[in-house]
Amino acid sequence: MTAHPTDLAHPHDLVGIGIGPFNLSLAALADGIQGPTPLTTAFFDQSPAFHWHPGLLLDGATLQVPFLADLVTLADPASPWSFLSYLKARDRLFPFYFAERYHIQRAEYDAYCRWVSEQLPGLHFGHQIDAVRWNGERDLFEVDFTQLDPDGEAEALGRAYTRHIALGIGTEPHVPDPLKPLVDAPTVPVIHSADYLDHRDRLLAAGHITVIGSGQSGAEVFLDLLRARPAGAERLHWLARTEAFAPMEYSKLGLEQFTPDYTRYFHALPERVRDDLLPSQWQLHKGIGPETIAAIHDELYRRTLHGGWPDATLTPGVHLRTAGRVGTTQLELHLEHRRQATRTRLTTNAVVLATGYRERSLDRLLAGLDPYMRRDSSGRPRIDAHHRLVLDPSVNGSAYVQNAERHTHGIGTPDLGLAAWRSATILNHLTHRLTGTEPYTLPPRTAFTTFGLGGQDQTPTVPAPRSLVPLTEAR
Repeated sequence: MTAHPTDLAHPHDLVGIGIGPFNLSLAALADGIQGPTPLTTAFFDQSPAFHWHPGLLLDGATLQVPFLADLVTLADPASPWSFLSYLKARDRLFPFYFAERYHIQRAEYDAYCRWVSEQLPGLHFGHQIDAVRWNGERDLFEVDFTQLDPDGEAEALGRAYTRHIALGIGTEPHVPDPLKPLVDAPTVPVIHSADYLDHRDRLLAAGHITVIGSGQSGAEVFLDLLRARPAGAERLHWLARTEAFAPMEYSKLGLEQFTPDYTRYFHALPERVRDDLLPSQWQLHKGIGPETIAAIHDELYRRTLHGGWPDATLTPGVHLRTAGRVGTTQLELHLEHRRQATRTRLTTNAVVLATGYRERSLDRLLAGLDPYMRRDSSGRPRIDAHHRLVLDPSVNGSAYVQNAERHTHGIGTPDLGLAAWRSATILNHLTHRLTGTEPYTLPPRTAFTTFGLGGQDQTPTVPAPRSLVPLTEAR
């Protein structure tokens, strides 16, 4: 196996690890920075190409944010990488104009991101990042990677050198502990909703199907299964831990909790207060779109027109205690309704887990940086207002994070609507350190709501560039 290191004499300004929507946004906005010395960047991902939740690209499923929440528009509306630029390149501006769509389909968002990823320079798919270290002698990060062939097998080793890194490794499907031993059952499908479309035919062949999870994904999967099953023989069960199959908070003032203003307010709160606040905000991001709720009710109602009720049970407020196999074709779910203080058992032939996603741990990837990392009282990485890991002052480079800072920046962390703003914030901070300039003008105020009593403008101060002050002050 050969090794291909990058040129140590000419390190990158920024290396991005992971190419999901957030680091793709960062790469697109970095590409737009003009000047005599443009940023040198490289972004790596182990996947062979860009794909965004392919298992959930159901026909008709839409984003829960407007099309303006693309990779760049809310920071740079004139960018050539905007969604409107994509439509223009595909000769689809007029059809989109007459369609009058504010919320586009997920499949179209995925196609747009793939269009950007296929044209944007500096993206390296098929590259698995193995380790990240800080080289104090050279004041550089070392990023070791393995280049993969089309079959995912190791082909070559390499190393990139960079002044700064941006971690965008995303999230991974969450499987509840009682079901982890059953996920690989050969005859009884236990499928996370992230892989739903890949297993849809197998699921539809099951006699009885249980969907677990009360968010948008669970609702869309339940609706798709309901529409595909014959009337009177649906044999579906939909379970949720929440008290109701509740709509997502979508009022205009409620949505202001997904603004930079709220993000700055949340970051300034004490750690304990942030931890107490997050669970209470579940309906802001874990509820169901009102249109999907209406479609489910309409479909259930349609199936009563000729008498009888559909064989579909929808039960919120239920906790899964344990689960086990029954024979070779069934599972037994042990359920508890805590409000009623009752328990029961449910036998099913297939389970779809719409149980959400969890942030991928940074510990393995950043094991080489562990001696430098500062952690909070719960052992989580501390992350500053500029979306940087708080590292030992001896580390002159910045390690930015994307979608790994919910505990410090709040519920807007995974929201696509804040992608361009966060990317621009990171790039402003990075270029200010390097050159004393900020390429993106960001609004000091973004919400009518004033969060807290500390004044409206809580924008963090960007430190002076390293060319203007000693490095110990620039950190």
